[in-house]
Amino acid sequence: MIAQVRQRLSPPVIALLLAIALFFAGGLINPAFVNLTQAINIVRLAAFLGIIAAGQTLVIISGKEGIDLSVGAVVTLGAILVFRLSNGQNEALLYAIPIALAAGALIGALNGVGIVIIGIPPLVMTLGMAGVVQGTILVLTQGQLVGGTPPIMGQLISSPLIGPFPGVIFIWLAVGVAMWLLLERTRFGKHLFAVGVNRTTARLSGVRVPLVVIATYALSGLLAAFGGFILLGFTQTVFLNLGGPYLFPAIAAVVIGGTVLSGGKGSYWGTMSGALVLTLIDSLLRAMQLQEAYQLIILGFILVLLISIYGRQSDLRQ
Repeated sequence: MIAQVRQRLSPPVIALLLAIALFFAGGLINPAFVNLTQAINIVRLAAFLGIIAAGQTLVIISGKEGIDLSVGAVVTLGAILVFRLSNGQNEALLYAIPIALAAGALIGALNGVGIVIIGIPPLVMTLGMAGVVQGTILVLTQGQLVGGTPPIMGQLISSPLIGPFPGVIFIWLAVGVAMWLLLERTRFGKHLFAVGVNRTTARLSGVRVPLVVIATYALSGLLAAFGGFILLGFTQTVFLNLGGPYLFPAIAAVVIGGTVLSGGKGSYWGTMSGALVLTLIDSLLRAMQLQEAYQLIILGFILVLLISIYGRQSDLRQ
């Protein structure tokens, strides 16, 4: 009986229960906080973070201290490419989106090659690539962001699609299903978990470790670029640091959701729950009407506390 309870109270379930508790706790701060409109708004905001954190989930599962620090820059690049290439025309999305996704995948693949072929540590490689991408953005744009957001993006992403629910919520659910299928129902997913647990054992078992790692970082880049496209549909414009604020919250969402930093164990459902937790914490701090400086301080302490709690797992300490 106790074992069954422990199994059901897995980190993703605990994170989801924490999100629900935080939502109703908001009613103690402001009775108007607990309502359907606010719930939809929180899920909508969490969706952007959750989609951007999808690729980070794969990278962290791959192990070997894998964290993709280029995600924020690739999010910005993906949004800028769609913004510039589409120039506000719906039909131009047919080639703007594939180009943006291909650019993200290429950057991710270069990260993977540098890590497994050259032997550069993931943090160093992805941090360096983030600088390269940011520099490339400045060279291409010269600081002038010319273009436009196609109207259909706002209609499919930000506007209510079914009832009061905006399209981004359904896109996030589709990403969740796709990630579950990838991790649990494909050979790549099984190989990814094996690589995360022990790369030597995985290689001796016939897993092509370099190919799996390169594919993982390529997917991370592709999903980050896709997150930039989705974020553009919400902001309707781009900034030179559009994706920067999502980098560390994306990592935190993955860890809070139960994915072990040492790799080999985790799920995207947990990341989705983690994104909800972080969004709710941010919303509650804003509801308390504290100064922004104090909000950042409190949020930082909460993130350190949550990550330390979820990170203190036996798998991580081994």
